[in-house]
Amino acid sequence: MIHVGQLKEELIQYANEIGVDKIRFASADTFDSLKDRLILHESLGYLSGFEEPDIEKRTNPALLLPKAKSIVAIALAYPSKMKDAPRSTKDARRGIFCRASWGTDYHVVLKKKLDMLEEFLRSKHEDIRTKSMVDTGELSDRAVAERAGIGFSAKNCMIITPEFGSYVYLAEMITNVPFEPDEKIEDQCGTCNKCVDSCPTGALVNPGQLNSQRCISFLTQTKGFLPDEFRSKIGNRLYGCDTCQTVCPINKGKDFHLHPEMEPDPEIAKPLLKPLLTISNREFKEKYGHVSGSWRGKKPIQRNAILALAHFKDTSALPDLVDLMHKDPRPVIRGTAAWAIGKIGDGQQLSELEKALERESDEEAKQEIIKGIELLQAPLNTK
Repeated sequence: MIHVGQLKEELIQYANEIGVDKIRFASADTFDSLKDRLILHESLGYLSGFEEPDIEKRTNPALLLPKAKSIVAIALAYPSKMKDAPRSTKDARRGIFCRASWGTDYHVVLKKKLDMLEEFLRSKHEDIRTKSMVDTGELSDRAVAERAGIGFSAKNCMIITPEFGSYVYLAEMITNVPFEPDEKIEDQCGTCNKCVDSCPTGALVNPGQLNSQRCISFLTQTKGFLPDEFRSKIGNRLYGCDTCQTVCPINKGKDFHLHPEMEPDPEIAKPLLKPLLTISNREFKEKYGHVSGSWRGKKPIQRNAILALAHFKDTSALPDLVDLMHKDPRPVIRGTAAWAIGKIGDGQQLSELEKALERESDEEAKQEIIKGIELLQAPLNTK
C-alpha cells in the first residue's frame, strides 16, 4: 500500500536534492480548452508544424499512459545574462543564439532529471508506472505547467514563474500515482501589453495567441528561403528570438546561474558570422552539436548568418558571399548569398551576379539573384 501524500513529500524532497528548481503536481484529466485552442489555431494556420500532429495525443494523457492519474511538472531556471560576452565589432560581426540554446541542449539536461525522478518513484512500488517528456513529447509542456501551478500562462505565450520569470525549461512525467494536484497561479500580466507591442513581426496576434508562422523563433529554424518581409526583422539572430521575454517587466533582474551545464560558451552563443559561412559539417557538429540550436543542422544557421551580414552591411564578407553564390551546392544558400550581395555591395559585384544568373538552374535561386541585381542598381538610400 502506497501512502500517496507521504510519497509526494518524498518526491519533492528528492527533486530538490537533484537540482530541480520547481516541482508541482497536476491532474491527468484531458486538456479540453487546449484542444479547442489547437483546433482553432490549426484552422487559422498558426501552428509551426514541429508539434505532435495528433491533437488527441496532445490533450489526453491517458492515451500516453494507460490509467494515468496525475502529472508531475518540473522547471529548471536558465541564465538570462552572458558573462564576458564578446562584442560585435565592425570588422568582426557576431550573431546570437537565444538563451534557450546556451549551454548543453536542455532536452538532455531535463531528461536526466526526469530519468532520476522516474527511477525514484518506480523504486517505491512495483506497480508504479511513468512516462516522461521534454518539449518534443506529445503533451503541451506549457499547458501542464500552467495546470500544475509552475507559473501562469502569459500574454507572450510563455509560462511565467514568480521566482524565475519565464527563463525556465519545462518538462513533465505522467504517472498512475494519484498525487494531489496543486493550485494554479493567478495571472499577473494585468494591463501590461509590452510583449505583444514589441514583437518584431506581430506574431503575437492577440495576448496569449501566437501565429508561429510569423514568429522569428520559428522562422530561424526553417530550411527554405526566408520570406522577404522577415529578412529585415531577423537582425543578427541565428537561432531563436527572446524579444517577448526581454521586454517583460517580470523578467527584469531575473538571472539565475544554478546549473553549470547551462552556462553559455560566449564564442558559441555569440559566434563570429563570417567563419559560419564556410564551416564544414564535421566542424559544425563538433562545435555546435551539443546545443539545442543545432537540431536542424547547419543550413538554417548559415542562411541566417548571411542575412545577419546583410543586416550589418558587412562589406568584408563580400568575397565569401560571392564564393557561396557561385559554388555552394544548396540553392537556398546560393540565392540568399546573392540577395545579401545586393544589400551590401555596389556596382562592382554586378558582373558576378549576372554570371551567376546565367549559370543558375534553380528557379527560386534565380529569383534571388534577380533581386540582388535590382538591389545593386537601386539608389543607396532605398536599400
